[in-house]
Amino acid sequence: MTHALCHCSDCRRHAGAPVVGWTMYPEEALRITKGAVKVYVSSEHGRREFCADCGTGLFYRNDENLPGIVDIQSATYDDPDAIPAQVHIQTAERIGWMADAHSLPAFERFPPMDG
Repeated sequence: MTHALCHCSDCRRHAGAPVVGWTMYPEEALRITKGAVKVYVSSEHGRREFCADCGTGLFYRNDENLPGIVDIQSATYDDPDAIPAQVHIQTAERIGWMADAHSLPAFERFPPMDG
């Protein structure tokens, strides 16, 4: 199983985020136990699946590029820390400022209010 952080413009636009974490599993490993997903055709071969009730992005499939694989959005796990990210992918499309995002100031909650 691979856990990749994707920087492609398609993932960014669909998630509204600068990067999206995906874990890859064989399709037969996925079992939906409650509710239903809605499918969005995001490209010629890409299919994005999301919760039909709340709209949360869940899965990505592309039978052309990733036959037999389902990508699961890792931020949706009950414990997203359980499977650490291993690689960055699609960095050719990465937002420029994301290359150094780790060097920005960090706050446990919010920055102090100026003023």
